[in-house]
Amino acid sequence: MSRSDDLLEIQQVLARYAVTITKGDIEGLLAVFTPDGSYSAFGDTYTLDLFPELVAAAPKGLFLTGIPALYIDGDTATGTQPLCFVEHSTHDMRIGYYTDTLVRTTGGWRLRTRAMTFIRRNGEHDSGIPHAFDRSKA
Repeated sequence: MSRSDDLLEIQQVLARYAVTITKGDIEGLLAVFTPDGSYSAFGDTYTLDLFPELVAAAPKGLFLTGIPALYIDGDTATGTQPLCFVEHSTHDMRIGYYTDTLVRTTGGWRLRTRAMTFIRRNGEHDSGIPHAFDRSKA
């Protein structure tokens, strides 16, 4: 596979993340991760078994992502992708970026880790405040 093919495939995996989470397609969302994948935000890291409950507790809306800056090294990659989330009922926005690790699998490129960083109005970058999701109830 050429570098261009890798870039395009990774971009499509990241686009599927944004589209599936926007549409509430949890199975499609989980499919963009490796089985040992994780998501980090709100001061914690969540394994994929907790992801459906985490997504259910989160506000709903449009996940608008930009073209990622990617660094490919053989069968692994890292990247950063900008995000603008627009909440559906108020159209309030949250902005930030994802920091990713990816791996080439037999099924193609998949996210291994995705970490969210929010950009605050005061200019600070942080992982967010504790989420409405209570993992002790999961």
